[in-house]
Amino acid sequence: MNICVCPLAVLALAMAGLAGQTASAPSSQPTTAPAKRNVAVEKTSQGNLTVQPINHSAIRFAFKGKQWYVDPSGKAEWGKMPKADVILITHEHRDHLDPKVIDRIKKRGTLIYANASTVKKAGFGQVIEVGKRKKIAGIAVEAVPAYNINPARLRYHPRKRKDNGYVLTFGDKRVYVAGDTEGTPEMRALKNIAIAFLPINLPYTMPPAEAAKAARAFKPKILYPYHQGKSDPKEVKKLLADEKAIQVRVLPLP
Repeated sequence: MNICVCPLAVLALAMAGLAGQTASAPSSQPTTAPAKRNVAVEKTSQGNLTVQPINHSAIRFAFKGKQWYVDPSGKAEWGKMPKADVILITHEHRDHLDPKVIDRIKKRGTLIYANASTVKKAGFGQVIEVGKRKKIAGIAVEAVPAYNINPARLRYHPRKRKDNGYVLTFGDKRVYVAGDTEGTPEMRALKNIAIAFLPINLPYTMPPAEAAKAARAFKPKILYPYHQGKSDPKEVKKLLADEKAIQVRVLPLP
């Protein structure tokens, strides 16, 4: 028996097969951070502290009814995030200073602080300078130095620009967000840090080995390697495996 195959039928079958393959294909790694991922709750002397690393640079804290963001930027489900009471910006690079994201999460009365060069570039916010302490929304905030020390990387974050890292005191917990920096003497001299965020991407900050070495010096109880780029945060965890006092948390951060 002769079978005649109609060209239109062949096309229909091919399209159906393609559709089936597309439907069953595994999805790629999302580049937009989900709104409820990576949330941890830590106890403090004044109630619970919510800690949420959002993506490459952005971090959210919630404490005593206030929402804090450090470097809100990049891709995330910002429309599903709580509105900000306080925004801290470490420096002016676009993966830390993102006016479009700030516009999405701010509300009437949102307080925004950054170093002087960032405030000048952004055209908004209040200045908090390196070495200064300030009570913001009832929380003690200290601006600490963030800069490169390797001669090959000095152009990225020069000390003279006075970029900020931040130490925030939530109850009895001191939280250090390093921003873009290397293992500076000021970092190594920090005391009583409960939670630390250290960057590990090259060439802009420091490699995982340097971050691990710095962490050994000031011994945060919890360490989040972040701002990781193509570096592997698992390397930090491996290098600090013998430091039982430091809990290294490795998270997917797009």
